[in-house]
Amino acid sequence: MTEIKPNEVHAATAELTSDATLRLVRNGVAQEGVDKLSLDREQLRHLTPVTSHKLDSWGVADQKASGRCWIFAGLNSLRGGLMDKAKLKDFELSQTYIYFFDKLEKANWFLTAMAELKDREITDRTVTKLMDDPIDDGGQWSMFVALVEKYGVVPQYAMPETASSEATAMLNRNLQTVLRRAAHRIRSGEEGAHEQALADVYRILTANLGLPPEDFVWQYRDKDDEFHRAGTYTPQEFAEEYLPADLSEYVCVVNDPRNAYGELYTVEYLGNVAGKRVTYLNAPVEVLRDAARASIEDGQPVWFGCHTDQQSDDEHGVWAKHLHEYEAFYGVEMDLDKAQRLRLHESLMTHAMVFTGADIADDGTVNRWRVENSWGPKKADKGFWTMADDWFDEFVFEIAVHPSRLPEQYQAALQSESVTTLPAWDPMGALAR
Repeated sequence: MTEIKPNEVHAATAELTSDATLRLVRNGVAQEGVDKLSLDREQLRHLTPVTSHKLDSWGVADQKASGRCWIFAGLNSLRGGLMDKAKLKDFELSQTYIYFFDKLEKANWFLTAMAELKDREITDRTVTKLMDDPIDDGGQWSMFVALVEKYGVVPQYAMPETASSEATAMLNRNLQTVLRRAAHRIRSGEEGAHEQALADVYRILTANLGLPPEDFVWQYRDKDDEFHRAGTYTPQEFAEEYLPADLSEYVCVVNDPRNAYGELYTVEYLGNVAGKRVTYLNAPVEVLRDAARASIEDGQPVWFGCHTDQQSDDEHGVWAKHLHEYEAFYGVEMDLDKAQRLRLHESLMTHAMVFTGADIADDGTVNRWRVENSWGPKKADKGFWTMADDWFDEFVFEIAVHPSRLPEQYQAALQSESVTTLPAWDPMGALAR
């Protein structure tokens, strides 16, 4: 192992002490912090929230201190159509309802995996990965659709937020303890461990989130303040009447330059509902961009996954590839391409949101994107962020679109029976952690 020698530290300190530029940097950082001082104001000037295409007319939701972004994004992508059908001014579907059943299904998924892996060493990398993250908040589009298809949806008032849905750390901690204990019992060959753990999980979920409604009365005032009482619905009946009939047809298209394009991929042990595999179609970023743009032009919001804290500014609610000039600021090289960032654990999917607009030039190119976040309305354009198109290239990894938005060769690829399985720790599964 290379040793750092004291005389080398002394020499480096002496050299940097005489660097007038670095002295200014140190003084500035002591007062304002790196992100404020490295922010490129010229980039910021071009990131206006005004776009040529804008689909949203509703308020932004707030996931609070939880990792439910994929659920919020999924429901947000659907509420515009529901609002149009019922002529509502604003509306939210219950995120807690979907979250409840996601936790229940994930518990069953984990316990099933533990039974399958019980003969492996506890130090096995796959076992270790699952033990580290037995039931976190994250998820994927396919997991969201699986829940909606099985359990339906309800208005937010039918199963509102609770303290535990808005701040999920303790709930997750308690569930993890129950599941790890059950995993130990399963690995020890104890009978009934799986069933008892599921009963315990259900009990904990109802204590924290409430009992999920079996039915509810659907009543509301429309945007003209006219009252409607449509009757009693089950969650499944409500979904059937108000959600798109082709929801299950939507596919996840990823841009993963490490792997071959035009191929299907899955991640080992990634999922929630038994029998529903998460599958990705890998394609060049241009395919993702064109599909997202076409969807926006046709009035359809687009669910997507990205690495949200790369080159971002929370105060203004913007992203751009060179928003922060870190290399110039420090005087060091930091460049990596997208594939390198994935391989080296520098970048991965961390957050899901919805494209609700785009600024499209006359020649069809996209200048920037309008993004519905789920961090509340206090920042950005009342909670709607602006993304430069060059940031899309580098840090957007996944979109959910109808196959008809894709070129024919990629539509054909969806029919392939060959699916490559990536390991459980692969970054393509990161959004579900």
